[in-house]
Amino acid sequence: MNPRLRQNLIRLFNPRHIAFVGGADADFSARQCADLFDGPVWGVNPRRKTLGGLPCYASIEDLPEPPDAVFLATPRSATANVIKQLCEAGAGGAVCFTAGYGELGSEGKAAEQELVEAAGDFALVGPNCYGLINYTNGATLWPFGAGKQRCDKGIALIMQSGMISANMTMNDRSVPISYVISAGNQAMLAIEDYIDILVDDPKVSAIGIYIEGIRDINQFSIAAIKALQVNKPLVVLKAGSSDIGSRLTVSHTGSMAGTDQAFRALFEQLGIIRVDSPVAMLETLKFLSVSGTPKGRRIAAFSCSGGDAALLADYCHKVGLELPQPSVAVSKKLARLLPDIATVSNPLDYTTPLWGNTEVMPKVFSTLLEDGYDAAIVVQDFPPPHIHDDNSAYRNDANSFIQACNVHGIPGAITSDLPENIDRESREIMIGQGVTPLQGIDTGLAALAQACRYGIRRDQINNNRENDGFVPISIPVNASESHKLDEWQGKQLINAAGIDIPDGRLCSELNVITGAEELGYPVVLKAVSSELPHKSEYGAVKLNLRNTDAMIAAVDEIKASVSKASPDLKWDQFLVESMVDQVLGELLVGINTDSQFGQIMVIAGGGIWVELMDDSTILLLPTTREQILEALQGLKSFALLRGFRGKPSCDLELLLDTILSIARFAQSNCEQLLELDINPLVITEHRVVAADVMIHQTGIKE
Repeated sequence: MNPRLRQNLIRLFNPRHIAFVGGADADFSARQCADLFDGPVWGVNPRRKTLGGLPCYASIEDLPEPPDAVFLATPRSATANVIKQLCEAGAGGAVCFTAGYGELGSEGKAAEQELVEAAGDFALVGPNCYGLINYTNGATLWPFGAGKQRCDKGIALIMQSGMISANMTMNDRSVPISYVISAGNQAMLAIEDYIDILVDDPKVSAIGIYIEGIRDINQFSIAAIKALQVNKPLVVLKAGSSDIGSRLTVSHTGSMAGTDQAFRALFEQLGIIRVDSPVAMLETLKFLSVSGTPKGRRIAAFSCSGGDAALLADYCHKVGLELPQPSVAVSKKLARLLPDIATVSNPLDYTTPLWGNTEVMPKVFSTLLEDGYDAAIVVQDFPPPHIHDDNSAYRNDANSFIQACNVHGIPGAITSDLPENIDRESREIMIGQGVTPLQGIDTGLAALAQACRYGIRRDQINNNRENDGFVPISIPVNASESHKLDEWQGKQLINAAGIDIPDGRLCSELNVITGAEELGYPVVLKAVSSELPHKSEYGAVKLNLRNTDAMIAAVDEIKASVSKASPDLKWDQFLVESMVDQVLGELLVGINTDSQFGQIMVIAGGGIWVELMDDSTILLLPTTREQILEALQGLKSFALLRGFRGKPSCDLELLLDTILSIARFAQSNCEQLLELDINPLVITEHRVVAADVMIHQTGIKE
């Protein structure tokens, strides 16, 4: 965004005056806004005397002054001209409710481009969007009921779906909302532009985003880093998935590097919280907005029920929250406070005899928290009036817990077993005292875990001086002309980049025996051809050959297998290599290239692990040593490399060096590299060896 467009978008978000342009579709919106907004609201329509009960002006030029914000619900044929008039008049920006643009195809896209050209530096939201709501000042440019609530500070919602954004405003979860933005077609302004503005707004505590796609990965990444640096968490619900690079993919790497996996890697590298449902989004945002960000995942948990305590323990384990047990000193104090039937533990079941006790319970809560936790949570379901009309005992425990959290200065939450079992009045009391009501023990603990993980990830990224490394580069690749290197060519390239390969000889059929004798048995024999990217599928690999007779038989078997599988394939070279022995484990490390995400690195368990155990993770390049280590630690097969069942451990630093060298090789060859597959990357106690390599790159084969 240029400075003028940015300033106009700020005017649109926080207007002094608002105009509604259109007919029936603008009528309700204008009436609603006039009831909620503190400033002047004007109607514009040459055929109406009133709009939404307001006096109606015949034209933009007739308005008392250029409006900061405009709601456009005009026919498509007139919209570009109205935008041009608004721009010439000096208005700030508009939300374009009018549809019939890019969502309809080529004709609509042409009309959409006309809007952009007419707008210039005028801030245009949409088209084909519901609009925006500013709950901090009542500015409501919205075609449906928005509610009458106000919010001094809360979350902002940016939605690529108008209906989902409307549904979010109807939640019964007491989520403090400051802004709602329906992004629509994003003809001019996109999600990353809204983030850039909202992270600077002191009325915004966190941002929730519903994403179907991102227009500019680089700008989105820059905005996300900015949000991370000022502790404005981003919580994303991402819809839709499909494979990327399918027209290029010949490697195992390409088949694993799908769009959804790339988004997952992007969000991870940017410290963005990803959720899988609207409910999870709202509960996570609510906790982050009300209670704040925990410094770690050490949790103190409470209930007055053994069943709830067991559920707390199970759910905490499931979502990765830690429940450190009380120290000896704290245990002794708690034993003096609790009934004899209670057991000192974390989660702490303080039992029903103390339920609602305003003298003892503040001490119980506060005592456990003396051990220094990162956050605290208590299970408390509040009965509806038709079950029990006196919930004072429930409120007493809640207040005692809130008091303890505030004394110890840690984020706190009160969660119900069932989502509906915290009434609005109780929720508002909790929020007013800085403790979050979480609705549903499963969703609540998942939200708490997400907030804890965000705090840890935020600090990791902000403490890393290589923040530029978190902005992926997008390199369009012209793959109209491309070719694959054979294994020998590929290995020479990566070996020159410092990546270890087995000792080997490129041989004709006549001198494979000589090559094997020079290397020393046992050896590996492979057919060499760029048309054999997956040699094992063609029977073109023979392992652990220990003598001349075995070599002669292997040559005949490979020739027969390849000829049967691909009769027209012409090849005449073999690769003889030394066997790598005392193997601890294998990895697949590969690079796939996408025009949107740039280079994607896949790290996976080698052999059967990658397919049988779905043991893989991906990173976006450029990456860091720390990110590679974290990716490795997330693999199930990593245990094999760290001294599994008495075997020695691999040289972890050497492994990290090797994978980082692979990443740097890919980056240095980014203009021509389409795919790189090292499968397997063989790991021994003292070596990390690329045992097989496939490289697919642009250009005509020489």
